[in-house]
Amino acid sequence: MITQTIDYQDGDTTLEGYLAYTGDTDTARPAVLVAHDWSGRRDFACKAAERVAAMGYVGFALDMYGKGVFGKDGDIEGNGTLMSPFANDRALLRRRITAALQAVRDLPYVDASKVAAMGYCFGGMCVLELARSGADVRGVISIHGIFAPGNVANETISAKVLCLHGHDDPMVPPEQVLAFEQEMTNANVDWQVHVYGGTMHAFTNPVANNPGFGTVYKELAANRAYQSIANFLQEIF
Repeated sequence: MITQTIDYQDGDTTLEGYLAYTGDTDTARPAVLVAHDWSGRRDFACKAAERVAAMGYVGFALDMYGKGVFGKDGDIEGNGTLMSPFANDRALLRRRITAALQAVRDLPYVDASKVAAMGYCFGGMCVLELARSGADVRGVISIHGIFAPGNVANETISAKVLCLHGHDDPMVPPEQVLAFEQEMTNANVDWQVHVYGGTMHAFTNPVANNPGFGTVYKELAANRAYQSIANFLQEIF
């Protein structure tokens, strides 16, 4: 597997993505953006890009915060401070993730017509906003992501949407799930929501162990989620 970091721009902000792929670059192949959780483009997101690469795609762990800007595990206040500007300004969020989409499309070994995006927690919010922006991507996958829309109207959504959600996630209560399903239905989206019983937020992250905050790793749900991800990517590509 080949991995490397790539600098790209959103206006005056320099961002640093993490690229992973296998084999040669003679043939263009599909690519999957990986949007990080609220702690930034750290090891968890990079490993997810490598997981995508092992499936035969180009994996690209994007950067929402800026080169060298990272939070840390368990720092609720610090990570929240990093995430808040984007959660509160969805136009900014859409512009920032669209910059990553363009950076990936510009790679000579990526089939620009076959790009998808997946994201964890805050990253789930990011990829859902990418879909809401009307971006020309095959599909988006929210993994224990935030469903609530922001302050920007939706464009026509062309992407297929898959959400992998823990029923006991305190950050996305059942009424928010229902509202999201109605939003997607009203927009004539090809959508799926897979809900895992007895499962909280951040269930794919092995270091998540804060029941009081609602973030707990659950191996069974994680394994089921990754099987669904593989199936979805195979379908859309």
